[in-house]
Amino acid sequence: MLKPKVPVYRMTFGEITKEAIHRAMDNLRDVDTALVDAQETRRVLDRLYGYEISPVLWRKVARGLSAGRVQSVVTRMVVDRERERMAFKAASYWDITGQFGAGTGAFKAKLASVDGAKVASGRDFNDDGVLTSRNAAHLNEELATSLAAGLQDADFRVRSVDTKPYTRRPAAPFTTSTLQQEAGRKLRFSSKSTMQVAQRLYENGYITYMRTDSSALSDEAVTAARRQASELYGPEYIPASPRVYTSKAANAQEAHEAIRPPVTPSAPPRRWPSSSPATSSACTN
Repeated sequence: MLKPKVPVYRMTFGEITKEAIHRAMDNLRDVDTALVDAQETRRVLDRLYGYEISPVLWRKVARGLSAGRVQSVVTRMVVDRERERMAFKAASYWDITGQFGAGTGAFKAKLASVDGAKVASGRDFNDDGVLTSRNAAHLNEELATSLAAGLQDADFRVRSVDTKPYTRRPAAPFTTSTLQQEAGRKLRFSSKSTMQVAQRLYENGYITYMRTDSSALSDEAVTAARRQASELYGPEYIPASPRVYTSKAANAQEAHEAIRPPVTPSAPPRRWPSSSPATSSACTN
């Protein structure tokens, strides 16, 4: 656009590390005008959709909200889901849990079947509140109470114990969406509160860039984490090869790596104003 008289190149890097920046400097490429035109087209689509949908959000939801080509689809999904919620019919079902004990081996057990039919749970009902499973016993309050009263003085014994091995794997590193989900589930944070906290953590050098849809990690960070874990707990607790995570989304942009602590937290990154485009444009593809 400015038609500069000096050579202009595009530098691409997916993580903000010293090695990644050096690799990007050694692999500069020309500006792809097709990608530039595609970005301009997305901006036009944002306005074509946004100017029609944003006023609706102002009237129906709250002032100051905006919507574009992406938010319009999400708005439609929210509306369709709300219509499903309005049409949903609740169904009441009960279950029975018993407290058993023999010395120090106290445990709880849940009633699984009645006269050969399994006790109905939520998955056995459809959206209209009708029981769909054929071999399922629907316990209402009266029946569950009478069963519990009849079992008060019964003798119970353990017939058999089945032991099954299982494998537990660590969860993938945080992306923006999974960070918001976990903060909401464990801390009851809203998405806005989560991103405000993440922004402060990023500005003070405690986490990497927090707007990402990629679960990939830089080799430098993985190597540093494996080395520290080996020093703290011993090499026998470190797998022979590092785990590699890939994004489930087929259209993940992969412009940033997953959210992680920086390799050197004592050296925070330069703090940019939150409204400055340099924070996002410096890290995009």
